[in-house]
Amino acid sequence: MQQEKELLTQSYDFTLPSELIATHPANPRDHARLLVYDRKTDTITHTYFYELEKYLPKDVALIFNDTKVIKARLFGKKPSGGKIELLINRALNAYDINVYIRGRIKQESEILFDKDLKAVVKELNEDGSRIVNFYQNKELLRFEDLLPVIERIGHIPLPPYINREDTKDDANEYQSVFAKEEGAVAAPTASLHFTQQQHKKITQNYKHAYVTLHVGSGTFKPVEADIITDHPMHSEYYSISKEAQEILDSTIPVLCVGTTSTRTVEFYAKHGKKVSGEANLFLHPHNKPSRVNHLLTNFHLPKSTLLMLVASFVGLQKTKELYAEAIQEKYRFYSYGDAMLIL
Repeated sequence: MQQEKELLTQSYDFTLPSELIATHPANPRDHARLLVYDRKTDTITHTYFYELEKYLPKDVALIFNDTKVIKARLFGKKPSGGKIELLINRALNAYDINVYIRGRIKQESEILFDKDLKAVVKELNEDGSRIVNFYQNKELLRFEDLLPVIERIGHIPLPPYINREDTKDDANEYQSVFAKEEGAVAAPTASLHFTQQQHKKITQNYKHAYVTLHVGSGTFKPVEADIITDHPMHSEYYSISKEAQEILDSTIPVLCVGTTSTRTVEFYAKHGKKVSGEANLFLHPHNKPSRVNHLLTNFHLPKSTLLMLVASFVGLQKTKELYAEAIQEKYRFYSYGDAMLIL
C-alpha cells in the first residue's frame, strides 16, 4: 500500500500557510534556519545555517553547483507597440533559444528590446515554449554574445511564488557566492545560504568539487500526471569537472549541496559516467540515489519533482513528517527560505 502511495502525485500535496513563503532571503544569508535530520538515529535538530559545519560528517566530499543565474527576464514590445514579456529558458544550440513569451505571438513575429536587441520567433512548441533567434543591429547573435547584452537590459527571473518585481539586491541575493558558469534561469537555492567566509572555511576543511547544471524554468513545473512516473521530466545542460569526476569515481561518501547537484551526480552515476550533456533524471522513492549519501536542500513546493527527490532519500512518510515539523516550527519555504540537511 505504501509503495502505491509513493507513486501517486496527490501523496506529495501539503498545505502551506502563505506567510511561510519567503519573499526575501535571511540577512545575513547564513542566518537562515537549518533543520538537520539524521536517518541513523531518526532525530531532528533545529539550528541555523552558520552552524552547518558542526553537523557535516567528517569523511564526506561536498559537491557544489557553480551555475550562474542570468538576467533571463526581458521586457519588450511588438513593432505595433504592444508590450511583451519574454523569459529565456535555455539555449538549444549557439543560436536557437528556448523561451516563454507572455502575450500573443505568431511564428516569424519580432519582439523589440532596448540596445537594438530583437528576437524573431522561429517555432511555437506544443508545451507553450517558443524557439527564437536574437539579433542586435541586424546581426544574428550567439548565446554567449547575448549574455552581456541581457546583463545590461534584463531582470533577474525571480520564481513566480515570490510575487514581486526584482530589485537591485536580487542580482546579488539570487546568486550563490561561488556562481561562475552563466546559463541558469533559476538559482540552485541550497547554495544561496553560503557566505563567502563560510564557503571558504568549509572548502578548506573538506574535500569538494564543482559540477554545473544550468537550472531551467522546468524546475518549478508541478507534476500534473496522476502517477509520478508518467511525468515528462525536463532536461537541463550539465557538465562535471575533473575534480568532481575523481570524487565520484572513488568510494568517498558524497554530500550534494542542492537538488541540482544531486541530479547531476546521479545522472553521471546512472548513465555511463558521461561528463557532459543533457540530464533529465527524475529521482523519487522508486528511483533512489545510488551515489549521493547526504543532501543539503531547501523546502520545496507541493507536488514538485524536488519534493519527490527528497522522498527518494527518506521515503514519502518521513518527508511528510519533516515538512509538517518545519511548518509547525514556522520555517520559511522555497527559494529564499530555510534549509534542511539529510544525514
